[in-house]
Amino acid sequence: MTSMNAPLLASSALLSPPALGFDGVAYSHEERLLLGPCSFTLDGIGPTLVMGPNGAGKSLLLRLAHGLLFPTEGRVTWSSDQKPRQAMVFQQPVLLRRSAVANLIHALAVNNVPRRKRAKLAFDSLERFGLTACAKTPARVLSGGQQQRLALARAWVLSPQVLFLDEPTSALDPAAIKAVEAAVREFHQRGTRIVMTTHDIHQARRLAGDVLFLSGGKVREHTPADVFFDAPVSPEAQAFITGELVE
Repeated sequence: MTSMNAPLLASSALLSPPALGFDGVAYSHEERLLLGPCSFTLDGIGPTLVMGPNGAGKSLLLRLAHGLLFPTEGRVTWSSDQKPRQAMVFQQPVLLRRSAVANLIHALAVNNVPRRKRAKLAFDSLERFGLTACAKTPARVLSGGQQQRLALARAWVLSPQVLFLDEPTSALDPAAIKAVEAAVREFHQRGTRIVMTTHDIHQARRLAGDVLFLSGGKVREHTPADVFFDAPVSPEAQAFITGELVE
């Protein structure tokens, strides 16, 4: 899913990614507080890894940041004057009932890319993610790893300034995990702000520039990755790092 509030860049070079801010953000459903209130700013070079136990509010935080949900309190802010181009890759990829390449071409069409440019951009992106041989294959019959790479290829072709990833490797085998992590690094090197949820400490060590740690719907820590893994401050983070049960 991609936001269309900003014009699509023709070049792969991106402007500096805007900072993301949560200002007293909370979210309630049926009078039950599920997240927050929380305040933080993501303005480092990242990638930002959002961590915490199951039910901590990680996916909810991403949906609020991406604009799929709206806070019941507080506000989500961006440092840029215009809401940045965003994409989100879900744990279970959301793909259209059409071929792999047609999924990318559709995304380009929705984002008003001239028709004459769509096919080349789509095939170039498939090639980058090792999916050329699958171009004409129906997207929904691809393997789990291929589907996740296709979702990343669809995001790549749209040059997002910010990419949200919600547990993108949780159901994948080691080879597919390695491919997705390599793609995340490529997005980051291109200048995209990465905000990614994971419960995998080893993965976070490999990827994180900073860590936003949640438990019980609250942000307990937001620190550089080396500080978080070497000397977590909150009791909840300390327990999580050592493999203890955290609520």
